Amino acid sequence: MAINFREMSLPVQALLFAVLAVVLIGVGLYAPFSPVKQKDAELEKLQTTARDLISQKTSLEVYRKRLPELQSAIQGVQNEIDNLRKIIPADKDADEFIRLMQGAAASSNVSIRRLKALSVAARDQYYEMPFEVEVDGPYYAVSEFFSRLSKVSRIINVGDLNLKSTAEGAGRKYPLRPGTSVSGSFVAMTFFTRAAEEPAAKQPAAPPAKR
Repeated sequence: MAINFREMSLPVQALLFAVLAVVLIGVGLYAPFSPVKQKDAELEKLQTTARDLISQKTSLEVYRKRLPELQSAIQGVQNEIDNLRKIIPADKDADEFIRLMQGAAASSNVSIRRLKALSVAARDQYYEMPFEVEVDGPYYAVSEFFSRLSKVSRIINVGDLNLKSTAEGAGRKYPLRPGTSVSGSFVAMTFFTRAAEEPAAKQPAAPPAKR
């Protein structure tokens, strides 16, 4: 039997309206397809994004404050690399080595009579480039010459030292300057890190096609 809503008493009508309102609100809040639910999901996503951005900003702020320190450390390492490249260059640069030797000799009043390149020797991570050097000059000047070699920008090791008094130098090849008291030879060893590139082998020409 159908019940006419209008025939109900006012308290019953009010109760039905209240129940209907609660149902509609529940549907609006909890139904997956409801606009409220969609907005809640959108809000949660935006809040998550905001938290991530705040976290990233905090991390970036830490790095921003450390940026001068990091830049200084990078520059320090770069300076060390540059210094290492000076004392152990990548290439042979034999001309620069000879210039350093002659500069140290001229500043010490020592004469370099002969400078002969010897065979390059390969090591694990570098190459040895020795030179046989013949010098003469006053004793203290020769001593200063070796001291200057130890202070040049490129590593130069001295070995196989063979010096003698010029009084024992009968049959010498070169005229000596006044004040010269010692003469002799030694091996000056310097280093580099990269092997010289060998020229590519030429491919033999193809034989002419038979006709």
